[in-house]
Amino acid sequence: MRSEKWGGVTFICVILVSLLLPVSLSSSEDITFFRIGTGSSSGTYFPIGTLIGSTITGPPGSRPCDDGGSCGVPGLIAAAQTTRGSVANIRGVLQGQLESALAQSDIIYAAYYGTGVFERQADLGKSLRVIANLYPEDVHLIVRKGAQIKTVADLKGKRVSIDLPGSGTRLNARNILRAYGITEKDYHAIDANSDKALNLLRSGELDAFFFIAGYPVNAVAELASSGLIELLPIEGEKAEEVVNLYEFFSLSRIPEGVYEGIGEVPTLAVSTQWVVKATLSDELAYGITSALWHPRHRAILDSGHAKGKLIRYETSRRGVGIPLHPGARKYYQERDSEEE
Repeated sequence: MRSEKWGGVTFICVILVSLLLPVSLSSSEDITFFRIGTGSSSGTYFPIGTLIGSTITGPPGSRPCDDGGSCGVPGLIAAAQTTRGSVANIRGVLQGQLESALAQSDIIYAAYYGTGVFERQADLGKSLRVIANLYPEDVHLIVRKGAQIKTVADLKGKRVSIDLPGSGTRLNARNILRAYGITEKDYHAIDANSDKALNLLRSGELDAFFFIAGYPVNAVAELASSGLIELLPIEGEKAEEVVNLYEFFSLSRIPEGVYEGIGEVPTLAVSTQWVVKATLSDELAYGITSALWHPRHRAILDSGHAKGKLIRYETSRRGVGIPLHPGARKYYQERDSEEE
């Protein structure tokens, strides 16, 4: 299979062209541009979105899969697109600005049922559908060494970023801090996405920030190898309280050695899922689902990113709290019947 990677000028050109050309799947030579909303370039969503794009891309003129050619969707060109994260991704899909997106399971649930930040868009969220559950993502509570922050309670009075409005990280950070009795009045709030927060912490202008992503996060690894950060544990009664209050959270651990000089860190996790709108054709939804789980694409997922190894068919529907897209459901039903 020819693996398509999107970055720099090539990525930008594809996105611009995708906005100008009509989407069509009428013949094997038609080109369908298919955007996958991800997150910031320093996080996990972007490389994972790129991997998924590689599995489902089927360039026009490619040899058939059975002949050693592409096993993606014929005529489909997929590209990962950087965004503000889960909330922005879901809105992008629902408003037709993205064909698909990665998002946190809790934010997807809130969008579908019209709660939290989606309370005023309850009807719109009902058109959201899931293609697959992908992998767990952990809460990284990153603190600057020397900031005298040893517990979550020590965040009071410090310069803290919980990401930008519209991000899933921001909503979950608030949920966690609420369990500890901390509000934005208790610290100096700085609105910054993960890219900006990393730079602010490096320059000493930020004391701590939340980053929810599947480990290892390259940018976090760079800070750790430079001896600039520590990861704050989220554990004990307060962590249990968060899990009991919000069922989409689970207890987790970032293993020792993931980040240089940092031991095992108890924390919390949600999961990443791949979503589309219900209006996506059943044919295309079936095609991208079958392409994602094609046996030949196992090597792409396993070698492209550490979290790619956790994207498994066996957990493809785990923690999915809203309906699957009918096209995806058809694929799962057929495969499950074949494997019985």
